[in-house]
Amino acid sequence: MAGDLFLRKRKVERAAFVDGAKRLAAILKNEGVQPDEPIALLLRNDIVFLQAIEACRYVGARYATLNWHGAHGELQHVLEDCGARVLLGHSDLLRPFAEAPPAGVALYAEPTPSEIADAYGVSSDIPPGCKSLPEALAATGPTETVPLPFRGLMAYTSGSTGRPKGIRRKPRADGADQYDVYAGLARMFAKFEAGDHFYTSAPLYHSAPSALSTMALAAGDVDIHIEPKFDPERFLADIERYRITHAYIVPTMMVRMLKLPEAVKTKYDTSSWRFAVTTGSPFPKEIKAQMIDWFGPIFWESYGASEIGFMTLISSEEAMAKPGSVGKIMPGGSAKILDENGEELPPGETGSIYVDLPMFGGFEYTNAEGDLSGQRYGAHASVGDMGYLDEDGYLYISDRKKDMIISGGANIFPAEIEAALIQSPEVADCAVFGAPHAEFGEMIVAAVTAKPGAAPTLESVRAFLDGRIARFKLPAKLDVHDALPREDSGKIFKQRLRAPYWEAAGRRV
Repeated sequence: MAGDLFLRKRKVERAAFVDGAKRLAAILKNEGVQPDEPIALLLRNDIVFLQAIEACRYVGARYATLNWHGAHGELQHVLEDCGARVLLGHSDLLRPFAEAPPAGVALYAEPTPSEIADAYGVSSDIPPGCKSLPEALAATGPTETVPLPFRGLMAYTSGSTGRPKGIRRKPRADGADQYDVYAGLARMFAKFEAGDHFYTSAPLYHSAPSALSTMALAAGDVDIHIEPKFDPERFLADIERYRITHAYIVPTMMVRMLKLPEAVKTKYDTSSWRFAVTTGSPFPKEIKAQMIDWFGPIFWESYGASEIGFMTLISSEEAMAKPGSVGKIMPGGSAKILDENGEELPPGETGSIYVDLPMFGGFEYTNAEGDLSGQRYGAHASVGDMGYLDEDGYLYISDRKKDMIISGGANIFPAEIEAALIQSPEVADCAVFGAPHAEFGEMIVAAVTAKPGAAPTLESVRAFLDGRIARFKLPAKLDVHDALPREDSGKIFKQRLRAPYWEAAGRRV
């Protein structure tokens, strides 16, 4: 039967999944959760994560996801800020909360599944002070109510420019149920057909994999395969074993796949895989070309933001014809490029990107700090990205405005340098950022990890980049790390790399 859910080799049929979701909905109601209120989730990739999303439909609740990579103090801030009455989490992740229970919050622990406990080397024991979710589900009958309008994810910003802000999605102006919108996007955006198999190993606390998984849920006739942790060869093996048709996969995962030995690359039958979507981090055109050469034109790229949603979509064929573009704005939406004075710019000129996308509804923040007036332009909103539109309406992203380096009066976008640097035979991973410089204002710093047996130097890196990018964009300093601070989603914490430089300079700009 299509629509079942899998965690590694464990299978939950859709009927049992929905029954569990209805029981969880009854538990949430018993704890006093009201429509439009959030519950909080502190879970790694697991079937119960999606079951909680389904349960929220029967309560009319939102779900706030906590990044389990975060420090306890950061997670406490999100929990307090969202105002959840219930925190549902894996047993090992809940331990710090159990030791100092938050006032007015019921803690429900899901024993960390062996598939996850083994992958991360953690315990599955439920800590004292937490309620056992399996026991509560067994003792509670399913709710008999019908689903209420879907409130969806209450995501939190990364906090790179302050404390994380909660993003509360507003209902659509036309009153449409957002769950029906996801069901429509399952066909139009994700190209799902009955009997397809969707795979994700990206963390479900991120908005993009969460949204794709919700589309698969809303489709109703698509199997969902959840992997706790990405492994490039196991992914290829799973495509063959489960006949995976769809996958959410980010460029850092692709780089790991491309580095596999040729014997491994050709070992598995991957012919079933026909759709892959990526978002959240730059998709270098060289990586895209290599993946298309390997698997065919199955790759789609989307430019999105937690505040606004999936804003664009571009196919492999379009990407080859429009190299560097992230596509056109989704149907029903529009984009404007504005200069620093709020004036619209013509095609080809770089400015701040503002998008209006009514299909996902508007948004508001829970604890906005500072003046956000520059984020709005009528119905259009900006999340700080810079780019331009070409004559055909295709959007190109230059970089995050906050990541832009201004050196000697020139605007330099790290993403362009990173896209070239990752191709170096000496470099396994990289990030580029600006550091203070007495003469030029900022200098370009490249942080890299080395490939096995390699020993990159500033001179070798500059020599590799020379001719690939303009010379004024060549790094002035090279930092070699054992590992870069990346999330599983591919997003890098550049602030952690920048901080020592700016702290030493006694300034932030």
